[in-house]
Amino acid sequence: MAETEAALRTLAHNVRAARTRAGLSLDELGRRAAVSKGSLVALEKAQGNPNFATLVRLADTLGISVSALMEGPAESRVRVVSADAVAPLWEADNGSEARLMLTTSGAAPVEIWRWRLEPGEEYSSHPHQPGVVETVSVTAGRMVLVVDGTEHPVEAGQTAAFDSDTPHAYRGAGGETCHLIMTVHIPPGPGSTV
Repeated sequence: MAETEAALRTLAHNVRAARTRAGLSLDELGRRAAVSKGSLVALEKAQGNPNFATLVRLADTLGISVSALMEGPAESRVRVVSADAVAPLWEADNGSEARLMLTTSGAAPVEIWRWRLEPGEEYSSHPHQPGVVETVSVTAGRMVLVVDGTEHPVEAGQTAAFDSDTPHAYRGAGGETCHLIMTVHIPPGPGSTV
């Protein structure tokens, strides 16, 4: 329980700091991210319980990565993260899940995700901010990547890249579990220099 409370305090601090840096009021952030002002107030007081979609909308609106909202200060120059040490940010009924492993630092961060998609299970994503590029590298099994309504089969050993400022989805295909690594390349935020 203490771990969850600490994570919520870190999230509250990071949302408030990013909102302040962006010069946004609670009302304006809520309007842009499609999150109620009451939810934002609770979140900034470390009392909220946002779901994955809310975190993605807030991060997109603030021009930062999801993990930048969730991480405390870096502890060393090298970070080694074990998949079992990271809680899934998305889970489905039959065992599909997505884990945000880490995010690189700098003006244009990259998120590294581990996904497991069971056959037929799907995660649909809203469009991200312009300039965000995603790659999916399938390491086992098969998936269908749906971008703006068009299906693209991706099999083990293949990698696909796409501009993710349009509706998109990831669906497990075939008869076995699909494992993939996804990277999300985030453009520099306001005032950043690369």
